[in-house]
Amino acid sequence: MTQDGLTVRRAVALSGLVPADALVLLAHALGVDRAWLVAHATDPLPRERSDAFLALAQRRRDGEPVAYLTGWREFFGLDLAVTPSVLIPRPETETLVEVVLERLPADRKVRVVDLGTGSGAIALAIASQRPLAQVLATDLSDAALDVARGNAARLGLANVRFTQGDWYAALAGESAPFDAIAANPPYIAAGDGHLGEGDLRSEPVQALTPGGDGLDALRTIVAGAPARLAPDGWLAVEHGHDQGDDVRALFEAAGLREITVRRDLAGIPRVVAGRRGG
Repeated sequence: MTQDGLTVRRAVALSGLVPADALVLLAHALGVDRAWLVAHATDPLPRERSDAFLALAQRRRDGEPVAYLTGWREFFGLDLAVTPSVLIPRPETETLVEVVLERLPADRKVRVVDLGTGSGAIALAIASQRPLAQVLATDLSDAALDVARGNAARLGLANVRFTQGDWYAALAGESAPFDAIAANPPYIAAGDGHLGEGDLRSEPVQALTPGGDGLDALRTIVAGAPARLAPDGWLAVEHGHDQGDDVRALFEAAGLREITVRRDLAGIPRVVAGRRGG
C-alpha cells in the first residue's frame, strides 16, 4: 500500500499499529527522533519514506518484532544493535543488572562473568557502570558473540572480552575466580504457550527454552557457581514468573547464602541472588 501526501499523524493512523510501535518505526524510516515527529505532526512526508514506513508497518503486523525491524533496542541507557540471532533485551532484565551492581564495589577491580550474553546487554551495562570491572561475556552462539562484540566496540567499552562456549565450558581457560556471575538463561518450559505468541515467535528458541520444565540451564548455572566464585562472590540469575521458589531451592542446595528474590517493575519475582560463603 502506498499513499500520497501522508502527514506524520496520518501515517501513524494508517499503520494499523499501536501508537508506540508506529512512532518507533516511523522515526526509524525517517531517520529522526520522536521529538521531531511531535514537532512535525502535520508535515507531509516524502513518498519514498512513507512507503518505507508502511512496508515496515506491514511486517510488524505480520509479527516481526520492532527491535528486529529497526535493528536497535535501548537497554540500561545503552543503544544496542540486535539481530534475529539474539534475544531482544527487555526491561525486566535491567532488574538483574541492578542486583549485580548493588553487589559490586565501584572503587576497586572486580571480575564478572555474564553467561549467555546474547547481544551483550548485561555485560555491557555492568561494564559501563563499573569501569574498573573486568567483564567476561560468554555465549554458545558465534552469531550472538559477533553482535555483542560489535556493540562493545561501538560503545567504546574496552573492559569487556568475549569467549565462546556452553555455560561454564566457556571458562575452561580461566584460573582466577569471579566476584560475580550473572545470567539470563533460557527458562521457559517446553510447550509453554507463550513461545507461540508475540515477539517470542521470532526470537532464537535456544535463548528462550532449554526444554523440559525450563530449569535445566538454571540447574547447571547454580550448581557450578560456587566453584567459580571468589569467597563472598555473588551469583544472580533471572528466572520465570513462577520459578522463584524452585530457583531459591537450587541456591540453597548449592550452599549459597544471603539468598534474596528481587521483583521487577511489574512486581513479579524475577531475580534470585546469593553469596558464596567465605
